[in-house]
Amino acid sequence: MRHADSSLTRQIWRQTWPMTLGALSLLGFNLVDSVFVARLGTEPLAAQSFTFPLVFLTIGVQVGMGIAIAALISRAIGAGEEHRAGRLGVLVLTGGGAVMGVLLLLLWALQDPAFALLGASERIREVIRPFWNIQVCASWASAMMYFGYSLFRAHGNTRFPGTMMMVTSLLNLVLDPLLIFGLGPVPALGLEGAAWASLAAFVSGGLVTAFFLRGRGWLELDQVLAEVRVSAGPFAHIAGPAMVSQLMPPLAAMLATGLVARLGESAVAAWGLTSRLESFSIVLVLGMTMALPPWLGRCYGAGRWEEVERVMAAAARMVVIWQVLLGLVVALCAAPLAALLVDSPAVRDALTQLIRFLPPSYGLLGVCMLVVSASNALGWPMRAMLISFLRLFACYLPLLWLGAWLGGLTGLAIGAGAGNLLAGAMAWTFYKKGLRRHLDAV
Repeated sequence: MRHADSSLTRQIWRQTWPMTLGALSLLGFNLVDSVFVARLGTEPLAAQSFTFPLVFLTIGVQVGMGIAIAALISRAIGAGEEHRAGRLGVLVLTGGGAVMGVLLLLLWALQDPAFALLGASERIREVIRPFWNIQVCASWASAMMYFGYSLFRAHGNTRFPGTMMMVTSLLNLVLDPLLIFGLGPVPALGLEGAAWASLAAFVSGGLVTAFFLRGRGWLELDQVLAEVRVSAGPFAHIAGPAMVSQLMPPLAAMLATGLVARLGESAVAAWGLTSRLESFSIVLVLGMTMALPPWLGRCYGAGRWEEVERVMAAAARMVVIWQVLLGLVVALCAAPLAALLVDSPAVRDALTQLIRFLPPSYGLLGVCMLVVSASNALGWPMRAMLISFLRLFACYLPLLWLGAWLGGLTGLAIGAGAGNLLAGAMAWTFYKKGLRRHLDAV
């Protein structure tokens, strides 16, 4: 049994490491993005931080659609329906691009009331406007690139999207300082330069992905319209709850940002950096949430529920051990890490308080994220949506508010960490109950 567990862990790692490295590089350039912007001052960093909830909103929609299509494609492959998988591939590129275009146009048109609702002052909104105009285009290019990656992952290829995420990250890393601060004939664009760098990197990545999709047979044009009629119901059954699940975090982020804004602009700037650090810290979890669902979807299509149980147990064990160890190291290094990232004393002190308490809680947060991702692949989209709702609105936000009320920024950090721990325990309980019913039926 111990040998079997070790073998399964290696299999999970082989599937996960390309996406983990890709996510690491992508999140790394996002963190570096914020570090470069921080050199421009507290105001540009706060302006960028106010855009994060809306960016997370667009990411939530694209990920929700990608989850649904990847689940249907992997199930079709598991059932031997290759031509149907190809038709679904066409639908994700065309339909996904149209939906994301409409959403981003709406967010561009409503930017002033949206940022005002988040607590941005008129002065900060003036800084945001030119940046947001470019960032909207970058978000659409990022979505199209993501949909292309989803096709590779659904077919069991995690290496190509992982590699491309690293390539686009490196390109952004090169362009960021060049466009933000300028060099020689290249003018300094400030905050807008960060958005231009992201746009250039995402467009380049999308074009390369489109080139490598040619000739693979993963796109099937014949009977696409008929496939829309057949798959509309199953797609809505997965995509609807998945989108709601993915939209909950940005909504919670908006509410949390509004709460933090009451503590001042330095707190908002530190909170934005902490959000980037959180994504960076849970990169193994992010890699698993991208790599494992297609594997679980093929198990679903073939009825291999005992394999699902083994895979999830091994993945959860890996997540908890890694995240707890990493969280403790980050917490111990809070002060020097904050000093490395920002110059402003006020932002540095706030950031130190936040990262002392939050990272150790990411182990159970990771388990919760893993369960939500797996639930969509295993045909439990409503359960995934319920878990997401309870995590954010019954665990995270209430304890965040209570902590802030009792202890300011430090209390807020403690409350958020406690919410993560409670959410992870709740999610694993839901997963075990659902799995037991399937195993008993086999």
